[in-house]
Amino acid sequence: MTDPWNHLMDHLSDLLAPSMAKDHPNLPVVKAEGCYYYGLDGRKYLDFTSGIATANTGHRHPKVIHAIKEAADHLMHGPSGVIMYESILRLAEELKTILPKGLDCFFFANSGTEAIEGAIKLAKHVTKRPYVVSFMGCFHGRSLGALSVTTSKSKYRKFLQPTGLVYQVPYANPTACPVHEDPAEYFKKKLENDFDILFNHQVTPEEVACMIIEPVLGEGGYIIPPKGWLEKIREVCDQHGILLIFDEVQTGFGRTGDWFASQTFGVTPDIMAIAKGIASGLPLSATVASKELMEKWPIGSHGTTFGGNPIACSAALATIEVLKEENLIANSKMMGDYATRKLTELKAQHPIIGSIRSVGLMIGIEIVDPDTGEPDGHTLLEILNKCLEKGVLFYLCGNSGEVIRMIPPLTVTKKEMDTGIQVLNEAIIEVGKTAHIQPTNS
Repeated sequence: MTDPWNHLMDHLSDLLAPSMAKDHPNLPVVKAEGCYYYGLDGRKYLDFTSGIATANTGHRHPKVIHAIKEAADHLMHGPSGVIMYESILRLAEELKTILPKGLDCFFFANSGTEAIEGAIKLAKHVTKRPYVVSFMGCFHGRSLGALSVTTSKSKYRKFLQPTGLVYQVPYANPTACPVHEDPAEYFKKKLENDFDILFNHQVTPEEVACMIIEPVLGEGGYIIPPKGWLEKIREVCDQHGILLIFDEVQTGFGRTGDWFASQTFGVTPDIMAIAKGIASGLPLSATVASKELMEKWPIGSHGTTFGGNPIACSAALATIEVLKEENLIANSKMMGDYATRKLTELKAQHPIIGSIRSVGLMIGIEIVDPDTGEPDGHTLLEILNKCLEKGVLFYLCGNSGEVIRMIPPLTVTKKEMDTGIQVLNEAIIEVGKTAHIQPTNS
């Protein structure tokens, strides 16, 4: 079994498109369980990526695996609408109990990008307005509709001429707040000015169908805006009859220490896109809105072949059950707070650590040039490679690839957290020695 695997890895670039195969770190694995990957090399790796914030219940949770196997004994495929099955209806009922009040009607799809496409399409259909406002640095997907509102990296949009029916407004980055200013008040005032410029010079608010935003910036750098800034966006949308869309693809299902970031910030959108952690790794997503909005989206105006697959829906039901039974939402907040304290101590020792950005188990560790303070994606990759050598897998984000994503499964224990942070510390020290960067005495 090992030899064919090695042969295939040698021909990776011939078999898979570079945009699929050339990511970090291309670790060959044969199994995953809990917080760990098991490599082709026979080693065990602590996983602080969760399949990019997807395996919230840990890899291959027994209850989820049982639900998948049991579902497969009865039904492999829908398609919903042509036939109807229990798991999709039960999942909709269950989601209503954990989502913010009023978000109670669902269009199920396969991926976060599809959920975003559905959300924008619904907003335009309901309002009969042509324009969308998105926020600079947000990532919403790479299909053409989602790409038109994605601005985390310009390379995603290169040569693709996304639609001109989208305007961008700056995202609130607390690290850019002037010293002695209150971030909430500063960014609320700045937002008012940004909207004045937008509505007076580029597009009238009466033409805007929706605003779409990640309540916590994901791929764009794990930036956490002030609560008051999000509240102001909600207020402006209400003032002008603009629908507010939250992209909770990465923030959902306990990642921020609540079921959803909208609950963490106390701001409820009109439409929400959810995916990733919904089914512990199976492809499933949903565009969520009120029944009142969904009823304005007539039969045939949107559709899917595989969306709401019966096995994926069964996995999602088991996922929600595990999150509740094992108190994983509370563990996300507790372990996130613990990790933030430990990382703050680390920051005091290492000048290459910039800001620590965290909410729940959505943690970003900025790596900077200690002399200039500029983002340093090159050193970050060296640190990640050192961590991998020591048996811990991290991932990256940010416009320059300068932020370490620390997103372990919500099942992570204090011991596992300590191990991961200790390995990170060792890696930073070793990389710093190579670059002649001395830790700060503290």
